[in-house]
Amino acid sequence: MPLYELRTYTLYVGKLNEAMELYKTLGWKAFGKHEDLLVGYFIGDAGAMNQIIHAWRFQDDAARRDFWKTLYADPDFIAFAEKFRPLVLTQENKLMFSAPWGPTP
Repeated sequence: MPLYELRTYTLYVGKLNEAMELYKTLGWKAFGKHEDLLVGYFIGDAGAMNQIIHAWRFQDDAARRDFWKTLYADPDFIAFAEKFRPLVLTQENKLMFSAPWGPTP
């Protein structure tokens, strides 16, 4: 059964545009290499102000751990993370499984 990881980054007020630019110029160089695992990126609007949210789909927890291990070894990711992390106020990760009814992403 696939495992989904939902990652929510709440940024300091006024830092969303800077964070979005970092994703476009540096982040996607690393994350785009794994586009097949990405469910989607989302930007908070009403209620989820100053947030960047992304969801990933993995075959299981071992695959999820391998992905993050590989990503943290990628110099493109490290270059992005060094500039992105100071913009982050909080980070929340959720691990989820699809409900046994309805559509599956």
